[in-house]
Amino acid sequence: MRAYGCGLRATFWFRVLTSNFVVAYNGAMEDHRDTIFKALADPTRRLILDELTERSEMTLYELTARLIMKHHLGISRQAIAKHLSVLGDAELVKSKRKGKYRVLVFNKEPLKHLLEKWLE
Repeated sequence: MRAYGCGLRATFWFRVLTSNFVVAYNGAMEDHRDTIFKALADPTRRLILDELTERSEMTLYELTARLIMKHHLGISRQAIAKHLSVLGDAELVKSKRKGKYRVLVFNKEPLKHLLEKWLE
């Protein structure tokens, strides 16, 4: 559920009575799912995740080189950095410091949490 007209996103809490327990539902959880699905909607971002799956850690330079050489994409490091920002917002890609480099890592946990409700 979203609030329209004011331009701001609102998070709604719903209370549902189940048996003797009251369960709270956070509307922000839906927004996070939307963020994940929007991140996965772009084919370039899916290629980035494929590359990060093949090699567990990569720098931005390595990722750019692999996308250009292996997949013949005409894409700049800046464009890849924007895609990584979207993937980072969805918590699908994390970066960590390794020596003097920052490496990228694919985080599979959001996908597991997203699908566990449907697969149970």
